Amino acid sequence: MSTANLLRLILLASIWGGSFLFMRIAAPVLGPAVLIEYRLVFAAGFLAVVGFAMKKPLGWRQHWKHYFILGLFNSCIPFVLFAYAARTLPASVLSVLNATAPMWGALIGAVWQRQMVSGRVLAGLVLGTCGVALLVGLDHTTARAGAALAIAAALLASFNYGIASTYAKTAQSVEPFANAHGSMWAAALLTLPLVPLMPAPGTPTMGIMAAAFALGVLCSGIAYLIYYKLIRDVGATSALTVTFLSPLFGILWGVLFLGESVGWHTLAGSAIVIAGTALVTGFRPNVGWLRRAESA
Repeated sequence: MSTANLLRLILLASIWGGSFLFMRIAAPVLGPAVLIEYRLVFAAGFLAVVGFAMKKPLGWRQHWKHYFILGLFNSCIPFVLFAYAARTLPASVLSVLNATAPMWGALIGAVWQRQMVSGRVLAGLVLGTCGVALLVGLDHTTARAGAALAIAAALLASFNYGIASTYAKTAQSVEPFANAHGSMWAAALLTLPLVPLMPAPGTPTMGIMAAAFALGVLCSGIAYLIYYKLIRDVGATSALTVTFLSPLFGILWGVLFLGESVGWHTLAGSAIVIAGTALVTGFRPNVGWLRRAESA
């Protein structure tokens, strides 16, 4: 993995780690469907402005089926499931559960392409999964009422990310910006029927709406531009390792802004997750890399 792609991976992890913070803030008030509809509309609107300014065509007639498939598995389903889980689980735990996505992506990719993953990648996935298990298994919040269903929802959301990333890798004819832009509009349309079925349980404040706006523009609009480029440059499995790093930022943001506690298992699990990420991505820091990073 190049230095530029590694930096993109870290930036994306910090943004997506923050998404769990914003969901934790807004989901109890807006509910899963309303929050995600706001998120998707804000993201699609932002990308529409960017596309207009950069004169990037969407190609809706040619690629609408692709946008709906991607929007369903990479935005609509996982966003709603994570927003549902955010009503019960803290941001730190949500971000850790999201880290199972590389495991699902590797397994789905192997079945899809009828290929076995390498021993190094498999070892990294196992190591990362062990780190996730340590973090989740020893966190007292997983004993809350309704936590089991919330955990299942978050794991199912991660499974859908694995489907979407593997599918996106096969859609080489659609460039990254169009993937992000078109899938956001498609996901917004797919989520819309859920809004009357799952109305907002509370009245949003300016702070709640600001969290929804940040989810849309920063955590979806900007983040997916980075994400689809990573998929094209380094592949679906390596791109999904962003979810090995996002728990570190999810935990950090949760501690700083929500007062969530960090135990020894959090630090130990985080270290294991980082080691797994290095194995899966194949990144090996050396003197030559450091020199290139300094000159970049």
